[in-house]
Amino acid sequence: MQLPSTLLENAVNEFAKLPGIGKKTALRMVLHLLKQNANEVELFSETIAKMRREIKFCQRCFNISDSDICAICANRQRKQEMICVVENIRDVIAIESTQQFNGTYHVLGGVISPLDGIGPDQLNIASLVHRIGEEKTAEIIFALSPNIQGDTTIYYIQKKIQHLPCTVTTIARGIAFGGELEYADEMTLARSMANRLPVQQYVKS
Repeated sequence: MQLPSTLLENAVNEFAKLPGIGKKTALRMVLHLLKQNANEVELFSETIAKMRREIKFCQRCFNISDSDICAICANRQRKQEMICVVENIRDVIAIESTQQFNGTYHVLGGVISPLDGIGPDQLNIASLVHRIGEEKTAEIIFALSPNIQGDTTIYYIQKKIQHLPCTVTTIARGIAFGGELEYADEMTLARSMANRLPVQQYVKS
């Protein structure tokens, strides 16, 4: 793609680094910004920069937050004794959009995947085990994508917490095996959350 300006080309290349954005789409975005008022563009860039500088991760559940404790963990109207274990922040957003879950979350930051060099020590598993014991959690709900990596992670964590007196369940198989949780529609996610299964039954299936 031949562009008349190095500055334009640099901006296009930066936008093209975003997931799902090709060079043509990036060019349309940059040209759109060129049409905007300079103050609006500066506000746009400052908002992105401020987000990256100041955004935090909840010290309790590792969800994104504006403060040390996220709004979900700080909400006493939610069932603090119930923890939904998810792979990433996108999964929190997906489940929250169903409006069917009123507990808290724990974001692992990934799943166990030896082929990708990801082991338990690289995930927020130790903090989860500590949290369950410290907070006397009543129920753990695994809401991991139903694939080999997700199942391996569930099995590993289950072994780590089997001595703790809490109910361990997983979302129902309304989510197809091998699928990604964030791409499931809201109705499927809502039904899976409502019809969760004992994790022993899930592992044996």
